[in-house]
Amino acid sequence: MASFAQFGNDLHTGKRSFDIVGRRKTWYLVALVALLVAIVVPQLRGGFVFGIEFTGGSEFKISDVAEQDQAAAADAVTEVVPLAAPKVTSVSTTGIRVQTDQLTSDETREVRAALADAFEVPIEQVTASFIGATWGQDITGQALRGLLIFLVLAAIGMALYFRTWKMSLAAMTALMHDLVITAGIYGITGFEITPAAVIGFLTILGYSLYDTVVVFDKIRENTTEPGAETRTFGESVNLAVNQTLVRSINTSVVAVLPVASILFIGTLVLGAGTLRDISLALLIGIIAGAYSTIFIASPLYAQIRSAEPAVRRADQKVLAQRAKAGSVKAGSVKVAEQVEA
Repeated sequence: MASFAQFGNDLHTGKRSFDIVGRRKTWYLVALVALLVAIVVPQLRGGFVFGIEFTGGSEFKISDVAEQDQAAAADAVTEVVPLAAPKVTSVSTTGIRVQTDQLTSDETREVRAALADAFEVPIEQVTASFIGATWGQDITGQALRGLLIFLVLAAIGMALYFRTWKMSLAAMTALMHDLVITAGIYGITGFEITPAAVIGFLTILGYSLYDTVVVFDKIRENTTEPGAETRTFGESVNLAVNQTLVRSINTSVVAVLPVASILFIGTLVLGAGTLRDISLALLIGIIAGAYSTIFIASPLYAQIRSAEPAVRRADQKVLAQRAKAGSVKAGSVKVAEQVEA
């Protein structure tokens, strides 16, 4: 622990440094590959799997079953409605959930009876519900509007807080990276996108934004403090990223551990779909957010600002002063060698 603390102290003082900004093309390439995989692979697999809340349909839940036989549930449904294409999942340790396209009232009654017979339970233990397609479309529209409103408000808030749209642009780019990666993993693994998953998406965007704000605050401090004129703009940004690196790692680890525990318990122990959906989105998003804050948002901001004429002139002045100081030092060394000779 002491050595890790010393490591963090060395990063903060500049004694030790990782060239994160200088190697930004490498990080961009990694992000680009991840984004391509997240976009292309789900399409090759047939697209995203949306929950019944978005698509509409009928749902049956059988409670207190002796054995969670998913095949028996599927067979019971197809015997009544051959083209139903049921999706069967286990709920907790004693329940079964079956989802189908929307059925008629008569088909619903027959499927309930068939499921009760298949699992040898009273028909009262088989509940049926349905979600209309219109309601599902409304939920989809509300989710998209909520996401759009969040992004717009976050962009405006960032621009006002830092008094520059360039920080806002870099932060929004990182947020979109996190969203696409998270959604892509859902598409790759075949997990359903449910309202709970959408809540998770919005939550991790907020987490990623918070982490980015902390780093950007340090960047603003480093580029305006006394002594900043001895560094190029990119070096000041790189110093800020290194100074907050240990904090970002610690925050991410502290956040990932309980979320991973919830995912494990919710999926394997309780079989709770809502816990699984929220925690999976959070887990992916926290990891993607930690990467994007360090390796995308900060280097991108440095790149955007470095193109400004004023920043270019300041950087050239710093480099010229260093070259001059290097020449003086080299001349002093040469004179000393001649004196010794």
